[in-house]
Formats: sequence, structure tokens, C-alpha cells
Amino acid sequence: MSYQALYRVFRPQIFEDVVGQEHITKTLQNALLQKKFSHAYLFSGPRGTGKTSAAKIFAKAVNCERAPVGEPCNECSSCLGITNGSIQDVIEIDAASNNGVDEIRDIRDKVKFAPSSVTYKVYIIDEVHMLSIGAFNALLKTLEEPPEHCLFILATTEPHKIPLTIISRCQRFDFKRITTEAISVRMQRIVHEEQLSVEDGALEIIASAADGGMRDALSLLDQAISYSNEMLTVDDALLITGSVSQTHIGNLTRFLYEQNVSEALKTLNELLQQGKDPSKLAEDMIFYFRDMLLYQSAPDLEGVLEKVKVDEAFNELSERIPSRQLYEMIEVLNSSHQEMKWTNHPRVFFEVAVVKICQSASQEPANNQELKTLINKLTQLENELKRLKSSGIPASSGDQPKKEAPRQQRSKKNSFKSPVGRIHEILKEATRNDLEKIKKVWGELLAELNRQNKRSHAALLKDTEPAAASTSAFVLKFTYEIHCQMVAENRNQIRTDLEQILESLLGHQMDLVGVPDSQWGKIRGDFLADHQQEDTDQARPANEEDPLISEAKKLVGPDLIEIKD
Repeated sequence: MSYQALYRVFRPQIFEDVVGQEHITKTLQNALLQKKFSHAYLFSGPRGTGKTSAAKIFAKAVNCERAPVGEPCNECSSCLGITNGSIQDVIEIDAASNNGVDEIRDIRDKVKFAPSSVTYKVYIIDEVHMLSIGAFNALLKTLEEPPEHCLFILATTEPHKIPLTIISRCQRFDFKRITTEAISVRMQRIVHEEQLSVEDGALEIIASAADGGMRDALSLLDQAISYSNEMLTVDDALLITGSVSQTHIGNLTRFLYEQNVSEALKTLNELLQQGKDPSKLAEDMIFYFRDMLLYQSAPDLEGVLEKVKVDEAFNELSERIPSRQLYEMIEVLNSSHQEMKWTNHPRVFFEVAVVKICQSASQEPANNQELKTLINKLTQLENELKRLKSSGIPASSGDQPKKEAPRQQRSKKNSFKSPVGRIHEILKEATRNDLEKIKKVWGELLAELNRQNKRSHAALLKDTEPAAASTSAFVLKFTYEIHCQMVAENRNQIRTDLEQILESLLGHQMDLVGVPDSQWGKIRGDFLADHQQEDTDQARPANEEDPLISEAKKLVGPDLIEIKD
């Protein structure tokens, strides 16, 4: 065939032609000039970003007769022979079809032979992730310690499938997606060299559809040139790439914002009738909304926009559509786009998404109107209440006591009930000496709880104080009633631990009786009052008056009687 595809004709022959990978080409050029290049490289990245081209350029540069050079001269016999494939010392292997152990063993056997025509023998293994585990294992030792005259360059689009033992033996370079702008500039140079007529904007559409791959962009350009007659137009580029013009997407976006369901569905039908792919159209609209959202946030950063060219229509829509609605449209379209992948009728999901967006947008004004109506009614009620108060009519509060009464009863029912009888028994036998013994070891008790990793127990006892103690029991006063209830319950682990530690400190067992601080004053006061009355009653028999004196007091009164011994 006399005709060659554009991506073959304009395949990079020097590092300068490798577009968008300056971080890699600069490193390789410095290594070549300083003769510090490695024995093994791993080139990874998306398709069509220049991995294999960079590998061939590197192979030419290390074998160039003018070496050390940063760029191959492409004039000497070595460079020309590697370019046309006549030199057998630069071997390019497709690992997808040569992925077995035998092929790698063949490489291992031949690698020890010196090159016949150039300085270095270079093995370029494309799609290296397709090798089998056995093939990788056969390559390991050779890749780690190849002969001085041999270089390996591995290229892959899926580096995560390569064993780490292989990756660690290589210098890794990650090729990135080429920007739309860089692809457009490269295609403009090619169009100029080919003396082709191209309408403004057509190359940008092709570059955007290439998704970061230069080879894909040149293939689409080749196809679009073949389709067009004398000039490559924007419509030709849209038709070949399956993309939708920004004008149509803008119109559809405007109908969605205005809740014009009929016009939105009509526009969608026209686009689908032209053969547009629903999934691709949904993707273009998602990027359109995304670019609009970014443009609203940072209008000065037009370089971050993916698919959109800022024009008057785009500016107008970005000012009208709020960012919150853009979020909702992106969410609905993204969900529909996911569903389209698993159905035979993607058009249905797109139409449902259009209707859903319009309905959600139309419901919001109705909701706002209902909210305004409710606010107006509340305002009227507040004004009416003020008027009634000013007229001397008090607000009704008859239900308030009825509501509060059950709540108080419930609170009283659920409150902690102190064991008053048990506390009185302790107080009868309580002494100051026993209380001082408890207080003396209380700090050691809390420290022991912390040492036993029972910090939660110690935290509950932080705001407590021994209030009274006898030889066998003591009253512990709590600041908070809930803490008292948690500690003082029978068969409680906190209480058990506390009593055990206290027994080890005092040498004898002590029972704990808890009481809230709010109840302690009343319980102690009641006990003291009862104790004083009991002492009075017990003292009367010892001091019993003479019956005659008692009778005299009844007759004349105690003031008129003088008693003498």
C-alpha cells in the first residue's frame, strides 16, 4: 500500500515530538548525555501516549554513532537502520502473542550474545502485563543482571498486573494523558504539513474525543479527512466522533432549566435520530455541567474546562442556573449513565432522566410557594395573638399543670430510693474513728482502681465522700444520683470491686451503702431527731417525780410550788 495512516507517518522520531511527556523525555535525555542510563525501564500509561515511540527513540539514541546525544540524529546508519527495522539488535516483542515461558527462555538464551551492528542490544517488550507467571519468573534473573551490552524496555497499559519483583528491577516512568490543547497543537502542525483545510473548532472536537491519546486523535483525524471533501468542517468532526455540538447541549440544558419537557424531549429525539449514542451524549452533558460548575467557581481558570469553549450562550446559562441545580442534574444523569451500560434500551433511561430533572426543578417553586404560604399564616396567627393579649384576654394555660403532673410523678417514681433503715443502723454504731480509717485509705482505693485498668469505676467514685462508718459498713455520699444508683445496686461489679479492694486495705470486710447528696441531709436529720427523742424517753424513769408532787402540781400549778430536799 502506498498510503500510510497519519499516526504511522507522523510517529515521533525524536523526544521533542513526544507530546505531553516532558517530565519523562527530559529525564531520559539527561541520562543519555551523562551516560547514566539504566539496564531496564518500565514505561506505563494509557494507550496512545507515546510509550513505544519513546522506547524506540531511546534505542536509537543509545546506539547513535554520535553518542552521547540527547536526541538521535536520524542520519547515521544506526538510526536509519533502527527506524526502518533492518537492524536485528533492536528487538520489539508483543507480549500479548508471545507470553509463554518458551519465548522468554529464548530471549534469555540469546541475550548473552553481543550485538552485531550497534553498541547495545535493546529488547522492547510491549504489553508486558500479558506475560504468564512462569514467563515473569523466567525473566527475573536476566532482568536483574543482564549483560552490559543489553537493555530492556517494558511497556504496559496496566502496571498493577506486573509482579512487584519485576517492577523493583526497573526504572519506572508513568506516561500521563495528553491534554486536549497539546493534542490540538500537534494536529495543527500535521494539518499544516499535509496542506489540509480545516474549519476552526474541528480539531478541538477531535482532540476532546481522543480522551488523552495522540494515536486515537490521529486516527479520528484520518477518518474525518477521508469523510470530508475539500475542508474538514465542525459538522464532519462531530459526525465522525459521535459528539454533540456545544450549541445543541446548551439548548438542551436551557430546556431542562426552564422545565420545558416537550422541547427537551424533542431536542433529544433529534440528536438520537442523527445517530448520536445516548451513553456518549449523557457523558458529554455531564462534562458540560461539570465545566459550568467549575466556571461558576473560578471563571479565570478556563484551562481546567474539559469539553466547553466559553462563549456568550455558555456565559448566559452559567449566570442563570444555580450551582445546586447543577449538582442535581449531574447526579441524575450519572445514575442514568450507569444504568445505560446494562440495558438494550439506553434511550429510555435518558428520556426518564430528562423528565426527572424537569419535574424536580418544577417542584421546587411549588415547595417554595407552600413555604411562603405557611409563613404568612404563622405571621397572621402571631398578630392575632398579640391583639387578643392587648385586649386583656390571657392566653389559656389550663393544660399545662395536667401535662406537668404526670412528668413529676414519673420522675419521682424513677428516682433512686435510699435504704433509710440500713443507713440508720449504720449511724447507730457509727464512730469518728471508723470514718477516719475509711477516708485515710480512700485515695489508695481510687489509685488501685486505676492500676487495675478500671478507670471508669474510678471516674464514678471521683465525686464521692464517705459520710459515716461503723466497724462493718459505711455510708458513701454521691454528688450525682445516677452515679449512686449505678454503684449501690446489689450484685454490681463496680460495688464488688470496690468492697474487695477496701477489704484488702483495711483487713476486714466493709459493706457499702450509697446515698445521694440531695437525700443525705434529710436522712441524717431524721435520724438525729429520732435519736434525741429516744434518749429523752429513756431518761424519764430514772428521774420520775414523787406522786405527791405531781398531784400538787396538778392542783395549784408548778409556779406556786417550791420543792426542797
